[in-house]
Amino acid sequence: MVCKRWILSGRVQGVGFRHFVKTIGLMFKLEGYVRNLPDGTVEVVAQGEEDKVRELKKLLIRGNGFSRLEDIEEDDFPISNYGSFHIEY
Repeated sequence: MVCKRWILSGRVQGVGFRHFVKTIGLMFKLEGYVRNLPDGTVEVVAQGEEDKVRELKKLLIRGNGFSRLEDIEEDDFPISNYGSFHIEY
């Protein structure tokens, strides 16, 4: 099990990106969350099987058709009990 944290910048707010990420997180049976940050970026924390987390990152980069990713920062993050994958407000 791995846990990763990504900060995504570009056109990632106001384009349905959080719902897109939540749907994938649930589909891949990941734990974690996605949330908008005040500076216009989006934070994603995903925990689960390494191959599923890696696949999520690929889909984050590809986007939902409305988003446009300019940069993605990645960090290892502490494993925790996040429950299911959800949107934080």
